[in-house]
Amino acid sequence: MSAERAPRTRRPRGAAESLATIVLGFESIVAFLAGLVIYGLRALPAQIAPWWGVVAGAVLALLMIATTRVVRYRWGIVLGWVLQGIVALGAFLVPALAIVALIFGAMYGYATIKGAALDRRNAQLAANPPS
Repeated sequence: MSAERAPRTRRPRGAAESLATIVLGFESIVAFLAGLVIYGLRALPAQIAPWWGVVAGAVLALLMIATTRVVRYRWGIVLGWVLQGIVALGAFLVPALAIVALIFGAMYGYATIKGAALDRRNAQLAANPPS
């Protein structure tokens, strides 16, 4: 008596959600590595132990991974922008992080703005199919 399970259907995801998830996922790796760089260069002020750089990088990476689960909501996209700002603030400790912030900020901006435009276009096409 084995009950057959119906295959689980995936929730449809829009372009903005998919692209933002990809960018944040890859950036989480870079954020963790940036924490290791801050630790290795001892870039934190003297009164702060260098290992806090690793902790900060790991926490930022985990926040980025967690944010990938909520980018379907408007506040999730905003949270992603806040995380982009935190990465940019890291440039005060290690100036090379400014390049990382620019590259990933641009990719996240493109993902969210162009992805939202694609989602609007696809919704319009679904509502009014071309004849």
